[in-house]
Amino acid sequence: MKLIDFDGLFDEKLTQYMEENKNKYTEKQWEDVIPKLYKKFGDTYVAKIKCTPKEYYAKMTNEQLAETLSAHLREDVPVPEFLCVEIENRGEANALLPLLKSDDTETVSYAINLLGDDLRAFDAYFSILTENRLTEDIRSDVTDIFRLHADEVKTLAYDTYQQGVAVEYMLEILSRVKEKEDYIFDTLLQAFLTADETQAPVRAGYLAAYSDERALPHLMRRIEDRSIGFVEFQELKYAIEALGGEYNEPRDFTNDKDYLAVEAAISKTATDEVKS
Repeated sequence: MKLIDFDGLFDEKLTQYMEENKNKYTEKQWEDVIPKLYKKFGDTYVAKIKCTPKEYYAKMTNEQLAETLSAHLREDVPVPEFLCVEIENRGEANALLPLLKSDDTETVSYAINLLGDDLRAFDAYFSILTENRLTEDIRSDVTDIFRLHADEVKTLAYDTYQQGVAVEYMLEILSRVKEKEDYIFDTLLQAFLTADETQAPVRAGYLAAYSDERALPHLMRRIEDRSIGFVEFQELKYAIEALGGEYNEPRDFTNDKDYLAVEAAISKTATDEVKS
């Protein structure tokens, strides 16, 4: 199938339409009109392909759709919404799975958005987390999906953590498990207790997310440490409160660089608001 720049064709028609109707709509109204015109364009007959954009993709096989998507990204031709909608409507994951093995960030991102939380993609998603070949943004997108399905993947996440692979991602997934298990709590707690000063704030958050009150004494003990910085203190306080605890003892962070940075940002915002 030929690669068609439907967005480019639409832009040509839109330019002509806007010129003919330049006094008909306000700038705000155009924001509502343009998406409607684009949707209508999907059902508009295009002479060069002898069908509408929607029909063009409807004629393709699942494999052709996936290859066309890949070609658009590879050749830097805008991906038409009509192509993505056709792929989503098919609900066929197998043709998209190979795209997850790409080293191209944009290709993998499109594949993840189209596959979503399809169980058939989970093995490939775990590979993305453990192979460390893609960006943090991509791996975070995958983690967000697993956070919503933590109970379904907890065994694999735990085994992967035990192997020392993608540790923080696995902890984040385990922290979202709803069915409470001692081994998961013990894993999250030990990760917190052995954390350094950069890891501790995040791992306190994992304990808060897991919502097991048994973590409270350990969090309280840590927050009493006068050597901790402002950021860790704030995260510990949040975790304690999230688990139903309370810590109100005054602390002085006037010499802490993170505290000073926050105060400076607040002061600048207040100044800017006064000026405006």
